[in-house]
Amino acid sequence: MATSTARGPTSKPYGPRSGWAATRSIGARWRTTLADLYDDAAVALVWDVRALDAADALGDERAQQHHSSLQVAAFYPSLHLNLADNFRRLGSFDAAADHLARAEDRCTALPDDAYGEMIRSAVADVRRAVVARSTERRGSAPGP
Repeated sequence: MATSTARGPTSKPYGPRSGWAATRSIGARWRTTLADLYDDAAVALVWDVRALDAADALGDERAQQHHSSLQVAAFYPSLHLNLADNFRRLGSFDAAADHLARAEDRCTALPDDAYGEMIRSAVADVRRAVVARSTERRGSAPGP
């Protein structure tokens, strides 16, 4: 019989009920938060790529093994928005437009609430900045 741990008496460190899926989703969110701490778009881009990789590795099915309400799909509009904004700030407008298209395609996964509206509005703001070929930091962008 396994000894009792904080995870329960029979859980395995990385099994489907171990919380690993939740850890990955929280990790993706924190990587995005870390990216927001940097004014340097190149450094922020590195963290945002890591966040996207973490979300890709997680997937809805794995996340829902931990809790049925987790929807990794709802992370993608924000993740692609952040990548688009960083590429735009670096002057890579084609890459920015590509990630904006991905964000727009996935906005249907967003809830119809203040968070969803914030992301949709930011996608539109970044789209306007890309069209204008602006590399200036957006006033509404998170960060320092």
